[in-house]
Amino acid sequence: MNDFQYWRQDSLDNPVRVGGNKWGRELAALMSLYKWASKPGNAFVPRNPVPTHQVTGLYGQIIEVPDDKAKNTKGSNVHWLTPRTFRLWVDIGLRGRGADGLRAPGWVGRLEDRNLAFVRLLYSSGLRRLEGASLLTFEVPSLRLEGGRYYTGRLAAAVTRSKQARTYYVAAGVVGDIENYVDSSRAEVIRKAQAKGRYDGVRDMRLVTKVTRGPKPIVHWQDRDGAMGRVALTDALAEERMTWYTEGPNGPEPLWLWLNERGLPFQPHSWENVFTAANKRCRAILDPAPERRLDPHSSKAPYATPHSCRHSFALYMLVILHHLLDQRMGLSPEERRDYRLLYGDPWRMVQDLLGHSHIDTTRERYLAPVADLQLRSLLATAPAVREGEQTEREMDDVFARLAREAEGIQDIDAKMRVPSRAAA
Repeated sequence: MNDFQYWRQDSLDNPVRVGGNKWGRELAALMSLYKWASKPGNAFVPRNPVPTHQVTGLYGQIIEVPDDKAKNTKGSNVHWLTPRTFRLWVDIGLRGRGADGLRAPGWVGRLEDRNLAFVRLLYSSGLRRLEGASLLTFEVPSLRLEGGRYYTGRLAAAVTRSKQARTYYVAAGVVGDIENYVDSSRAEVIRKAQAKGRYDGVRDMRLVTKVTRGPKPIVHWQDRDGAMGRVALTDALAEERMTWYTEGPNGPEPLWLWLNERGLPFQPHSWENVFTAANKRCRAILDPAPERRLDPHSSKAPYATPHSCRHSFALYMLVILHHLLDQRMGLSPEERRDYRLLYGDPWRMVQDLLGHSHIDTTRERYLAPVADLQLRSLLATAPAVREGEQTEREMDDVFARLAREAEGIQDIDAKMRVPSRAAA
């Protein structure tokens, strides 16, 4: 096993060496394979050849782990985008703008409003890719006449990693983006799909006949063969949700929020392609020189992934919560202590927003570069809040200082021309 690990990780004769995380996954797969193969009743091998030892788990349970676990694993591939960097990434990668802020000639944004609404949803709410991708139309909060800066929605337990339902918060502007998408390109692809009879060929269609109200809503459905069923909304997996349709004015319509150009549910894993295409466009526009493309440290192009939107949300919320406590509310140290006793520490607020079971995950993985920074001193020179300004604009200087002091935070270089028409 030691020889195999050396070959996979360290041998110069291996042209495709792997890192600690990859080796850890391979070792776990070997463990599972040999554990199954050596079970009584299988007995394909006399014993598990992977050397192991026992450790005590988080909850006191005894866990068997391999001896050859890699020492250079990373808890998470974490990176962040400051608000203005995210705006630049959206403008260039998703909206087809150039470095001058103008639309590129011949730009064709396929379902641009859909892609924009989805990435802003992840950045604004901290939802995981599957959580955001699995939403149904009626699970998105609606804009209210009385307004409000943030709206709340409810995530089904089955689509979360912890398998526990939780409330999510999303900015009002993002709710507006989603409503615009639903009323425009989503409605258009549904009309085209109905006109072409595309939904007639969906064999696993389940027509939702009723959704009960109450603490645990129940979805009642009927399939094409007339069979009827029901399931708690919170227990429905993503695969089941993609089969749900409702009877619209012109025939069946998917309840799955995000649709492809054929009017069918957009697969959650397909969002990776949207991010990849946007990253490539940012690199092509902002790193036109070939030598800059080869050197990742000299690149001026921001890059994003679904999970980096979640990381960035965590950073933004931590900084803004500290800002609210230390500056906007003008609290004294004693008042700040009382406030935290009553409402909780900002770290724990961010933990709840992300749906983490343990605060260590929030601190050590998502926010490790800023966990030890004295945020109060960083914020001491933050710009004063002026009526009518957007929070993202107010905090740009704060995030710029964070980016200079912490590794992994992407911020726009001072020499870069930032499009003045960048959207919030």
